Amino acid sequence: MAEFDPAKFFSGQHGTAPPSAALLNFEFQEADVERGWIRIKFTPRQEFLNPAGVIQGGFLVAMLDDTMGPAVIVKSGGTKMTTSIDIHTHFMRPVKLAPVYCEAEVTRLGRSIAYIEGKLFDEAGRLCVRATSSAMIMSFPTSE
Repeated sequence: MAEFDPAKFFSGQHGTAPPSAALLNFEFQEADVERGWIRIKFTPRQEFLNPAGVIQGGFLVAMLDDTMGPAVIVKSGGTKMTTSIDIHTHFMRPVKLAPVYCEAEVTRLGRSIAYIEGKLFDEAGRLCVRATSSAMIMSFPTSE
């Protein structure tokens, strides 16, 4: 069996990105399979702004969710995916309309439940949002 390559997996060679990832402008940056860690760049759209002129919190949570799930894909070598059970989020500072970077790490990967931590950083590298999630684990569909 070939070694799992997150860059190839998330580049679309294993199927197209889900519509949610495309809407958020998901762009794989790097990953560590052994650690179960991933870094994703998102480029928010003008439509994501709230009346205060910053990105609405729900979009930020969606970005973190779309990073924490892929962390499990990375940790499992592309064999498992998740569906969120809960996500706890802490907003630390407003996020302006500019690229953001999300990092997530699997803190525990059980047989049926995964625990994941995520962080969202602004373009200047400041921590803006933190999240933790528990998620049900399921087999990742294969194209073979």
